[in-house]
Amino acid sequence: MDNKNSFLGWDKLQDIALGIAKGIEYLHQGCDHRILHFDIKPHNILLDQNFTPKGSKCNIHDDRQGTMGYIAPEVFSRNFGNMSYKSDVYSFGTLLLEMVGGRKNFKVMEDSTSQVYFPEWIYNLLEQGDDLRIHIEDQGDAKIAEKLAIVGLWCVQWHPIYRPPMKKCSSDVRKRR
Repeated sequence: MDNKNSFLGWDKLQDIALGIAKGIEYLHQGCDHRILHFDIKPHNILLDQNFTPKGSKCNIHDDRQGTMGYIAPEVFSRNFGNMSYKSDVYSFGTLLLEMVGGRKNFKVMEDSTSQVYFPEWIYNLLEQGDDLRIHIEDQGDAKIAEKLAIVGLWCVQWHPIYRPPMKKCSSDVRKRR
């Protein structure tokens, strides 16, 4: 089997998204002191043999907070607000949109002026009723993809005050067909 072209299925992607959301929710609300990750991206999400996500590499206030393509606007410009747990929500939203869109949010080698803003691309697909990915087999898959896309778009609002808390993200991702 060619592992590059194998697809886990939408139910499994939803389970992975939920596990990531619950992990971030725990960092934000389950610990004695709120922990902000500041570098949520695919490379920092490990999957065990059952595809259960495990987070890694927290950037607890080092000088290199975040990775291009996953950084919330307020992390690099205070015009959008202060850094907070909502910065992790933004990164989670970007991760969800990548899962739904089946590609990276940001391509370093391309001229960024020619790129369509990734969340806008996902939004336009939803608006036009186009399939978000080629692996949508049935209406149930389409519902999961749409739900993950909507949660992802809600999380990547430019201003932090409009982003949901991770508890709401977990709840919305958890809901089954």
